[in-house]
Amino acid sequence: MSQVELSHGPVHYSDSGAGQPVVFLHGYLMGAGLWDPVVRLLEGEFRCLVPDLPFGAHPVPLRPTADLTAAGLGRLVADFLDALDLSDVTLVGNDSGAAIAQVVAARHAERLGGLVLATGDAFDNFPPKPFRPLIAAARAGSLTPVIALLKARPPRSLPTAYGWLTHGDLPHELIDQWVAAYFADKGVRRDLRRLTAAMGDDAFMNQIAAELAGFTKPALLAWAADDKFFPAEHARRLAEILPDARVHLIPGSRTWVMLDQPERTAQLIAELARRAAAQRTA
Repeated sequence: MSQVELSHGPVHYSDSGAGQPVVFLHGYLMGAGLWDPVVRLLEGEFRCLVPDLPFGAHPVPLRPTADLTAAGLGRLVADFLDALDLSDVTLVGNDSGAAIAQVVAARHAERLGGLVLATGDAFDNFPPKPFRPLIAAARAGSLTPVIALLKARPPRSLPTAYGWLTHGDLPHELIDQWVAAYFADKGVRRDLRRLTAAMGDDAFMNQIAAELAGFTKPALLAWAADDKFFPAEHARRLAEILPDARVHLIPGSRTWVMLDQPERTAQLIAELARRAAAQRTA
């Protein structure tokens, strides 16, 4: 893993391949390794970068004063693109990372060439309603006992944990790493508590969705057809707002499209990136 120092603090990221940059954003209590199956399929043609966002599994904490609201996380990703001097980026977001990708596209799109929302939070669904109790737990200072339940494998299969995110077996080795990272550093625990306590701002996310009307570059809503938390109707609504957007439902997949259907997910991302490049050179 490489590291870059941002105004928020240090951010670790994976960086492989060469070519047009594709930047992947992951979700809550997840890490960059979740995208590995898709990265392996794309790194022969594209430069693939995956930052470890401060969603609780990041290896080092951010500064105590870092802005961990959705707006602040969008700024963090924009600063990441700036710090690495990336241009014509295809930004890909999944789960909570899809919400952050929307913030970047709406307010910090200067370095973007295209946008892929690969199933995730939108409108008043950040986070989805079944996960809203985490906000209350964070505000009450009791988030850690909830996360501690994930040290054991059986609770991970609950719908309000990771159980409804994939059709396949849970990637327990990855989850072990994510949970261990949370408990390894009190600064990481502080980051997740502050971030979680700031979630649930439906008015902000609805405003961001409206502002996507100003993102005129190619966009793709690559949505899991069988998702339990993120309705396909949200993909269609987003496509109606975005000026140059297409919707593609990925069959045989839930939220973790990169695990359930890595080949199809990689193909769709590559097609969007090529379409964006063709429009730039036309």
